[in-house]
Amino acid sequence: MHFRLVDHFLELTDSSAVAIKNVTAAEEYLQDHFPGFPVLPGVFMVEALTQAARAVLERRGQPRMVLGEVKALRYGSFVRPGESLKVEVTLEKTRDDGCVVFKAQGTVIRGAGTGLEAAETAVAGRLILRPLRN
Repeated sequence: MHFRLVDHFLELTDSSAVAIKNVTAAEEYLQDHFPGFPVLPGVFMVEALTQAARAVLERRGQPRMVLGEVKALRYGSFVRPGESLKVEVTLEKTRDDGCVVFKAQGTVIRGAGTGLEAAETAVAGRLILRPLRN
């Protein structure tokens, strides 16, 4: 099963990306996570951050990178149906071993388009992407 967890990019450069993941009640994983209190699973938040980081690397000519490590990961607010996750990743450094370190953060956007937008941190940490090994 493949989930595309970035709906669209607001910004995409060779060193950073800002993207949006809209969470809708129609998404199948919400039926099980959690019954009666549907929220975007934390692992999907990390995957959205990873997909944004991979888009940055693809622009740099490094298309075959996978998540190798997650460091200093913190979760904050839940992201519920009808809300959006704003994903921001910034390339910090490229290591000698070919791995790339990103600073990553996801904020929950409530009331988008209503003039009542509020943002709270949903997830933050460092992602280390590594070359795909055969």
